[in-house]
Amino acid sequence: MSRPDLHLYTAATMNGWKPLILLEELGVDYELTHIRFSERQQKADWYVRLNPNGRIPTLVDRGADDFVVFESGAILWYLAEKFGRFLPSEARARSEAMQWLMFQMSGVGPMMGQAMYFQRIAAPNGHHDAFAIERYVRESRRLLEVLDRRLAGRDYVLGDAYGIVDMALYPYARAYPWARVSVDGLDNLRAWFARVGARPTVQRALQKPRAVPAFFGEGEDAEEQSANAARFAER
Repeated sequence: MSRPDLHLYTAATMNGWKPLILLEELGVDYELTHIRFSERQQKADWYVRLNPNGRIPTLVDRGADDFVVFESGAILWYLAEKFGRFLPSEARARSEAMQWLMFQMSGVGPMMGQAMYFQRIAAPNGHHDAFAIERYVRESRRLLEVLDRRLAGRDYVLGDAYGIVDMALYPYARAYPWARVSVDGLDNLRAWFARVGARPTVQRALQKPRAVPAFFGEGEDAEEQSANAARFAER
């Protein structure tokens, strides 16, 4: 039996879900390998040969001479270009997509990631830093306010068309309970959460490679999960 051209190495984290959402939206065959942080597989020699940064996710395109793509935003862009979907074709709209993708990669992701880290991992392990927590929670809220304003009068970040920018932003923004960031008063953002979250493809992706409902304030005991740093830390 032939293997799918696309092989994704990922884990159940906000960065890890982004390419899974796109692959489910595309409806293409792909092979999935769950990278287990508890075994530090992301630092294994075989993995670092694929991804020199030793992080997830990583994509291998066997149909393109085993071309390797790492960094979640780069994987989204690569797949959108490869399949000609979920990315604008007009030059200015394409630049706008890149700007908002970088907004996620350089802003929302790192700031919310630090808010999560200092509260859910550092503090339970005896390293409570009130200054860092306040800084990252406040900055995360500010960035979500920017996104809320952007969504005023728009169904999706770029307008009427759902695309990779929404797929990049959703896993982090929707994890505001895990970061303990308030979204009170951000009605445009909440409507977007409902709109994106209603997509069956998104819900399928969030179950892979394993479901972690506590990230989204649902189901599992979040405090118990906080004690398991390896489940979230991508280091």
